[in-house]
Amino acid sequence: MISKNKTNGRRPITDEWKKDHLAPGAGGAAISPYGKKVLIYIGLLLLGIPLADTISVTSWASSDDTLQLSSTASGNQSQLPIPWYKKMEWEWGGHTKVRGGVTWTEEESFFQPVGTGPYYDGHAEVRLKSKLFFEQWGYCETHYEAILSGGDTRSKLKELERLYPHLFRTGFMIARPLEDDRRFFDLTKIIHEDDCYITYHRLDRLFLTLLAKWGDVSIGRQAVTWGNGLLFNPMDLFNPFAPTDIEREYKVGDDMVSTQFSVNEIGDFHVLYVPRREQTSGDAQWNQSSLAGKLHFAWGTTEFDIMAAKHYKDAVAGFGSTGYLGNAAWRLDGVLTFLNENRRKNGYLSLVANMDYSWVWWTKNFYGFVEFFYNGLGKDDYSDALSDPDISERLDRGELFSLGRTYVSGHIRVELHPLCNVYLTLINNVADPSGILQPRAVWDIFEDFGITFGGNIYYGRRGTEYGGFKIPGTNFLNKAPDSTFLWLTYYF
Repeated sequence: MISKNKTNGRRPITDEWKKDHLAPGAGGAAISPYGKKVLIYIGLLLLGIPLADTISVTSWASSDDTLQLSSTASGNQSQLPIPWYKKMEWEWGGHTKVRGGVTWTEEESFFQPVGTGPYYDGHAEVRLKSKLFFEQWGYCETHYEAILSGGDTRSKLKELERLYPHLFRTGFMIARPLEDDRRFFDLTKIIHEDDCYITYHRLDRLFLTLLAKWGDVSIGRQAVTWGNGLLFNPMDLFNPFAPTDIEREYKVGDDMVSTQFSVNEIGDFHVLYVPRREQTSGDAQWNQSSLAGKLHFAWGTTEFDIMAAKHYKDAVAGFGSTGYLGNAAWRLDGVLTFLNENRRKNGYLSLVANMDYSWVWWTKNFYGFVEFFYNGLGKDDYSDALSDPDISERLDRGELFSLGRTYVSGHIRVELHPLCNVYLTLINNVADPSGILQPRAVWDIFEDFGITFGGNIYYGRRGTEYGGFKIPGTNFLNKAPDSTFLWLTYYF
């Protein structure tokens, strides 16, 4: 049976969306022979299901005629069993997105050698989703995406990379697409790349889930989200969203084996293994992989999480809790990382706590939250922080997004109309102070078509994290430019 995924009207409800999810990372890589076989298999699968369904209808028509004749002759012909492919169901959907943006760089920024001013950029993507159900025992999910991205920012960064290659070794300047060089399977292929734009496609989901009475097992490229942070989320070790990410529909997938099961009177267990490759050699290595487990249980109206992991070379332990205070919900996560190296013998602590609440003012629905984040790895000297190998390594892996220690952030949403919402997010470094304001509006014009308009405004004096600080060894400032954007999205 083939059907369109009914959840794709308007915006799809996904685990990542509920956490409010393609945040570009670094580098493209050539697809491996195994990856080519996987792509061919998926293509044949997507084309073969409708064909098999058509053939099955013809076969059943002829079989019914034969059965009718045979039944008339003998009067005792038993009904044939239903073929296995007739018991499968197929859901499909996806979206297309077109984005345009303008950024304003400053004269003192690292863009000075290649010319500052407004930069105009564009981005287009198509995401196709398929979910094939095998009766009651499992399902297979596939997400394919094709991306075209480019503009002035890319061309200027490429020019800077040729002039100052050392600037691109710290992990905070990225001018490359999402890559699979660390993942177990290489399922990303660059179609075309030059200084102005890049086109590439990839499989962001490709996994099989087996369902049993005791739990389930998922094998392949998938996304897992742990932790209770709303902007910062230190317990989410696997491709977390950056706190400044506005789009959170889909997290980047990782190749992993994941299993979940329940134990009576104790709680729910989630165990996963993420094999990874070393970037230089390309070999799968234990010290680049992750093995993690999390226990979730409840006591009254309060829920708890206990997490332990071997993540790359480090040991990680975490504790989280969620509950209610009146009509407000609160969350708390603490994560202690024990570094394998001896640079910090006692490791470091990351802590996030937040509270959210919804209310009605002037007949309008409001929602808001405040969040506190402490980064035990952070420093007061941001130039020195970029030279710290522990920090730069986590910046490069996409696990750390801040250089300071303490942050207080807030978010508010106003429903002007059921189809139109206005948002304002504030991320503030308490020690500076400096931060970023992110206003935006989302308007669902039609059932399957929406528009998002907004901007990013950075504030703070010179020498602060968001106001701009000196890049080590240069006279340039590292300061993110103010920007505005417009997105058009169509779901099908």
